[in-house]
Amino acid sequence: MSTPTHILTHTQNHVGIVQFNRPQALNALNRELMAETMDALEAFDQNADIGAMVITGSERAFAAGADIKEMATATPAQMLDNPFIGYWDRLTKIRKPVIAAVSGYAFGGGMELAMTCDMIVASETALFGQPEINLGVIPGAGGTQRLTYAVGKALAMEIILNDRRLTAAEALHFGLVNRIVPVDSYLDNAIQLAAEIAARAPIAVQMAKEAINTVYETSLQAGLAHERRLFYLLFSTEDQKEGMDAFVNKRKADWQGK
Repeated sequence: MSTPTHILTHTQNHVGIVQFNRPQALNALNRELMAETMDALEAFDQNADIGAMVITGSERAFAAGADIKEMATATPAQMLDNPFIGYWDRLTKIRKPVIAAVSGYAFGGGMELAMTCDMIVASETALFGQPEINLGVIPGAGGTQRLTYAVGKALAMEIILNDRRLTAAEALHFGLVNRIVPVDSYLDNAIQLAAEIAARAPIAVQMAKEAINTVYETSLQAGLAHERRLFYLLFSTEDQKEGMDAFVNKRKADWQGK
C-alpha cells in the first residue's frame, strides 16, 4: 500500500482510526481519499490486534460531499466505468464494526459514507444532508436507500427532493445516529465506543454485525434462518466455550478470537 496523502491513520486501544485530511476542501471525497480510506480499513480488518474502527473528519466537516470537479463533465459511460461509488460497496464488506465520528458537515457522499458505517457518533454541530438535487442529480452511493431505511419514506423524500438538512438533535430523534456528544469529545467518545466493542468476543461481534446487516438485504424469513446458522456456528468457537464457562464460574472472559 502506498503512503497515504489524503488521510491520517493510527491505532488506540485495539481500534483502528482513519481521519480524512483534506481540510482545504472540507474533506470532499475524491478517488484518492476513498481509495486510501478503504485500503486502510481493509488493512485494519486483517489485523488481529484491531477489533473495531472509527472514521472521522475534522470538527468543521466530516465530509462536505463528493468532489464534484471529478464528475462535472463525465458521461454516463465514464461514470459506469468509474470505480468511485464502488468504494462504498467495499466498506460494506468490512467484517469488523466501523463507527463514523461526525462533526460539522456530512453532506452528499459524506452522509452516505456515514450511513454505510455501522454506527454514528455525532457532535452537537453535526449537520446531515443530501443536496444532490441542487446539482441536477440524486444520491448515487446508497443515499436514497439507506436514508429511507433509517428515517422513513416521508422524511427521506423531503431531505432528498427538497434539500432539507438534519441537525444532530433531529438525526438522533429520527434514529439516524447513536448519540450526540460535545464537539470537544465526540471523537474520543467514538473511539471509546469502538474500544468497548473491540474488547468483546471478536468472532461473535463480526457475526452479529453480519446478521444485523442481513435485515437490509433479505426477507424476514431468510434473515432469521441466516441468524440461526450464525448462532449455531458460534458453538464451534473457543470464545463460546470461554464466555459461557466464565459466566457460570463468575469470572471475566479471556477472549482469544478463535
